[in-house]
Amino acid sequence: MDFNDYQEIIGFAIEKERETAEFYETASREATMQGVKDMLMEFAAEERKHEKLLQDVDCTTECKLTTVEYQYKWIKDIKRSDLMTEMDFQPGMAYRDILAVAMKREEKALKLYNELLAQAQTDMAKNVFKLLCQEEAKHKLKLETMYDDFMKEMGD
Repeated sequence: MDFNDYQEIIGFAIEKERETAEFYETASREATMQGVKDMLMEFAAEERKHEKLLQDVDCTTECKLTTVEYQYKWIKDIKRSDLMTEMDFQPGMAYRDILAVAMKREEKALKLYNELLAQAQTDMAKNVFKLLCQEEAKHKLKLETMYDDFMKEMGD
């Protein structure tokens, strides 16, 4: 990924967050079980928060984050999604498959933000991408845990 400036990086990240929120919203509308709908809408709301966070980054003079105080902590990676093949979301998908699609999306988002973190030139950019890495890692872990719990209930 080549970007001309920090604003382009932020714009790209905002678009990715928007796409992911739209995925969760669409999947929620297509889900048949209320619990699944609610879970997907929770993830959509989280992605919308990330989008807002990125919109609040001001790079007009010196990049600064205008609204957030954040506590960083290590998020365990159980790497369940690493074992999955990527598939497209289809209306009427089984719960297990919805979780698999979502896990792969979060895995890709985490990878993207780690790449952007590695390319970041300023402390501000590093902090934003570090925060987003942590948030996506939390989503990935939650989805992987939900997947494991579901498969355990199914006897697998």
